[in-house]
Amino acid sequence: MQFLGSWATGDKGRLLHFSAGTLQTFSQHIQGNDADCEAGGLLLGAVHGGHLLIEQATVPTAWDKRFRYLFERMPFGHEAIALSRWTATQGIIRYLGEWHTHPEDHPHPSGLDRSEWSRLSTQRRDKRPMLAVIVGRKALYVELVTSSGRGSVLSPVG
Repeated sequence: MQFLGSWATGDKGRLLHFSAGTLQTFSQHIQGNDADCEAGGLLLGAVHGGHLLIEQATVPTAWDKRFRYLFERMPFGHEAIALSRWTATQGIIRYLGEWHTHPEDHPHPSGLDRSEWSRLSTQRRDKRPMLAVIVGRKALYVELVTSSGRGSVLSPVG
């Protein structure tokens, strides 16, 4: 599966680009058959004005809870990577959001996804919307979620 790297809000006011490595991580975790469990991790990248460049998606750790229809990210491992990247780049590469898979072709957020995104967005120290990505079998769902729990859905560009 080949996902597109560039995304934008409907008004093109915010642009987002996924690095090739990030897209490769997404592709490697697609739930292609009935035995595959959900996967997920953090999205790390740089902010350029209102625009985002996602450089890395962390991969599931041994501590994460993975089931067919549920992924629960545990802080161990993911946060260490995020802190290491933040420190090494003097704060340029930072936590921008979360990603996880769904076992459906064209994914949509569940009620649990929405409540979790709202909680995570409220916790953001920089008060920016949190990037939320769901990786489906044929498409991505990409949204910038505000602390109210709703945000801007992005569409592929190109």
